[in-house]
This record gives sequence, C-alpha cells and structure tokens, in this order.
Amino acid sequence: MRQGFPAGRAVYVAAPVVAAALAHIGPAATWLPGLRRRRFPGLAGQGSPTHVALTFDDGPDPASTPRFLDVLDVLGVRATFFVLGENVVRHPEVARELVGRGHELAVHGWTHDRPWWPAPARDARELLRTVRVVGEVAGRAPHWYRPPYGILTSGRWAAARRAGLRPVLWTAWGKDWRHDATPVSVRATVAADLRGGGTILLHDTDHASAPGSWRATLGALPDLVRDCREAGLTVGPLGEHGTGHGGADGDPVTAGTGPSGWSARAAPFRSPAPG
Repeated sequence: MRQGFPAGRAVYVAAPVVAAALAHIGPAATWLPGLRRRRFPGLAGQGSPTHVALTFDDGPDPASTPRFLDVLDVLGVRATFFVLGENVVRHPEVARELVGRGHELAVHGWTHDRPWWPAPARDARELLRTVRVVGEVAGRAPHWYRPPYGILTSGRWAAARRAGLRPVLWTAWGKDWRHDATPVSVRATVAADLRGGGTILLHDTDHASAPGSWRATLGALPDLVRDCREAGLTVGPLGEHGTGHGGADGDPVTAGTGPSGWSARAAPFRSPAPG
C-alpha cells in the first residue's frame, strides 16, 4: 500500500496536466491532410470546383517576393500571401507592393514558431498585433489565418476567433521548403493532390525554408498555372475561392458547416509533370 500510494498520487497530480496538454494540442490533428479534407473541408481550403486558390507563406521578403510578383503579373494571376507580422514591419515597402499589385494579404502569425506549449495570452496578443499591422498596410482587415507549420492549437483557434480571422490550411503543397526541391519536384508534388476547388500552399521566401529554395517554386509557377488552366480551372486568391469570409466554417468545433459537397464534385486535375 505504501509503495502504491506515491504512484497513485503522481497519476492524480499529473492527470490535469495531461488533460490540459491534450486540450491544447488536440486540434492540431487537423494537420493530417486526409482528416482535414474529409471532416473539415472549409479548413482545408476547399472552394468552388472550378477554382484553385494560390497561396504563399512566410513573406514578405525583399530578395524574393518581388520576383514572384513579376511572374504573377506576366501570368495574369493574383494570389493570397500569408505574411508574418515581423516581416511586414521589417519590409513594409514590399508588403505595400503586394497590395498595390492586387494581391490579398492574410495572417501567418507574428513569428514562425511552433506552439508546443500553451500560451493563450501570447497567442491572442501576437495575432491581434499582426492583424493590426497587416490591416494598416492593406487598408482593410485581413480575413484569413494560417498558423506556422499548419499547427492549430486550441489557443490559436480562440485567438483567431477573437481577431475575426478564419483559419484555412491547404489541400495541396509543393514541399518547396526542402533543400532538394526543384521546379519539377514542386510541380509534381502539387499535382499529386490537387483537384478543382483546392488550395495550393507554396512559399515566396526561404525565411523558414532551405536557403534559396524559393527559386524552385518560382521556376515551377508558370507550369503550375498552365496545368490548372489546361484542366479548365481558374487560379486566384482565397477571396475569389468561394469559401466565404469569417465564421467557423471548417472549425472542428462546428464540423459539418463547411461546403462538404464541393469535394465530391471537385474537378480532376492532371499534370504532365513527371515524378
């Protein structure tokens, strides 16, 4: 009995800590693409079946972002850029150029951190700070929020709601942050998961990626857009994607409120890219 008591007491004391940790990190299960697409299509960024949302994370960056803007101008495409608050403050002229060229600014957080430990007060404070900075540059309040690494915790869900933001992740990515990424690999990786109504995740900077990896993304961009157009799909920002603004569409707390029917009608996407 004496030997069992300390162990039992330890379990009793640890139980609330474990429960709090699970409550904090539990929503991050939506990072799993299969779960996200099936259960939370709004969170996955599933929109109109004739449209593809093009999104970029981690900027703005004066070394790379303007190059993406030039290519997008040539392609006649507008996109959504999930920017970091610290980068907007460091490079306001690039952020203003994004807006001036007709692109949509969205919130990626203040810094590119991993939220393993609960910090709801900090999450709320930093997200509101980013919303304010982005809103000042864009001339209007942002609608969208994508947390770094796609990790949504309960604290960041609450912070996004408080800030009036709608979380949205992605249905297809290019794994363009890798040191071995190439234009061919980025194109093929996106094509493997992309369908009509999908949202593409790419990066316009190597801020949190392998040095110079953005060059592979930039090289893949014209072919990606051409592939979508040849499949009969329009490419544009989330604001034109048919997912709506605000609310809790796709929120695990209110599952089933999203446009789940769209995923069943999504147009197939076929790319000639090898790999």
